[in-house]
Amino acid sequence: MRILALDYGTARIGCAISDPTGTLATPIAAIEPPEVAEVARVAGEREAGKIVVGLPVSLSGEDSGQTALTRTFASELGERVEVPVETWDERFTTRMAAQTRRDTGAGSAEDSIAAAHLLESYLQATQAGDPETGGEEEA
Repeated sequence: MRILALDYGTARIGCAISDPTGTLATPIAAIEPPEVAEVARVAGEREAGKIVVGLPVSLSGEDSGQTALTRTFASELGERVEVPVETWDERFTTRMAAQTRRDTGAGSAEDSIAAAHLLESYLQATQAGDPETGGEEEA
């Protein structure tokens, strides 16, 4: 099953997709402006069986200023698509994306690289059967 990961922001949404085996996470084009309808289109086009939205919490694990906006977006998306939508702790993904771009010169948008790091984290935890998944079912 392919999983679409989203790094939601008010200016754009970074995107990454897994391969059908759930092994690889690949950054894809960011969605700008960030619209639910466009995410739904991309999810259908990429045959995603699940969508994971990065949840921006503080370093201590508490909600941040962006958390409520992201939860609202994930809820609206869940009402629009026919696949499960979950949130997943995205701490450090932006920092990791910046480092990846510096180290590799990656051409993908930093937001989409962050989404790929988010997806890698999600895939590793779910494949390991990690009970502390860090996610919430939204829809």
